[in-house]
Amino acid sequence: MKAALVLENGLVFPGESLGLTGEVMGEVVFNTGMTGYQEVLTDPSYAGQIVSMTYPLIGNYGLNLDDDQSQRLQVRGFIVKEECEHPSNWRTKTGLDAALAQAGVVGLKGIDTRALTRSLRLQGTLKGMITNRTDIAGLPELLREWQPPVHLVEQVATSTAYTISGSGAKVVVMDFGIKQNILAGLKMSGFELTVVPWDAQPQDILALQPQGVFLSNGPGDPKAVPGAVATIRALVGKMPIFAICLGHQLLSLALGGDTYKLKFGHRGSNQPVQDLKSQRVYITAQNHGYAVDKASLDRTGLEISHLNLNDGTVEGLQHQELPLFSVQYHPEAGPGPSDSLYLFEQFAEMIGGSVDA
Repeated sequence: MKAALVLENGLVFPGESLGLTGEVMGEVVFNTGMTGYQEVLTDPSYAGQIVSMTYPLIGNYGLNLDDDQSQRLQVRGFIVKEECEHPSNWRTKTGLDAALAQAGVVGLKGIDTRALTRSLRLQGTLKGMITNRTDIAGLPELLREWQPPVHLVEQVATSTAYTISGSGAKVVVMDFGIKQNILAGLKMSGFELTVVPWDAQPQDILALQPQGVFLSNGPGDPKAVPGAVATIRALVGKMPIFAICLGHQLLSLALGGDTYKLKFGHRGSNQPVQDLKSQRVYITAQNHGYAVDKASLDRTGLEISHLNLNDGTVEGLQHQELPLFSVQYHPEAGPGPSDSLYLFEQFAEMIGGSVDA
């Protein structure tokens, strides 16, 4: 069935329906990964967004039972240049089209994804609609008036606390939309984990007597969860803290820093980041539309530890006195390289925990 992507600036990209046939609105963003589409589809950080893959052929190895990053597909819509209709992999359980349809996700294929990416890079993230309508008059104006959902974290984070056993230090994980591979990375380091909801209160976290706190990834604007910022502020100085992605932004806000929305964000498994201390460059997996403002870090006690080599944005922070650090990227390689797995060990060493071999 014919379908199209309509953007708020009036651009129209005609194609064909993929997955569920229907209509959906969302922020249109692009991901530059060549692989890892299953992890992208199930990453809670993509909640509320229509994701376009820049790699032209998607679905080659199907979807399996092992690589989901959450309990369901999280994207609002999904766009590909060409769908592989006959995936080939020994773990394949279903194809892309069937997976999207079963999960109720509206998709689109056959459009010029390169032209779409160029438009988003030039004009920034845009609101868009995947639709089967033949008459699209008035849709760009409708999109300009439409407001994306703000409270995304509470839609994707756990609502009840749970534990993951381990032999090492006791760590509380604040869940803002955590990926399964991040939990696996923490577990691999031997931590005994208690995962708590995003709105857990400081006294409830302290009552668990943790030796460290981990602030997870998640979707949306960090300023949309002021309660979490207040909680983190109350925990600073009480124990070591390691934060990633949205957690990294929340930590900076808690210490008096500021954040801003990027023009088109960082989404993919090939972002070059430099450790300023060692000068080593790491290839990282990222998924975020906001960043920490460099100019806001004066008098926060935070110093920049990592920078993005593409655009110079802040990719890591280290406190000058307190045992806390953060990175903007996902260190667990799901999808992406395993360059940054050492950060889990660094956290374990910071809190005196032991790292399993």
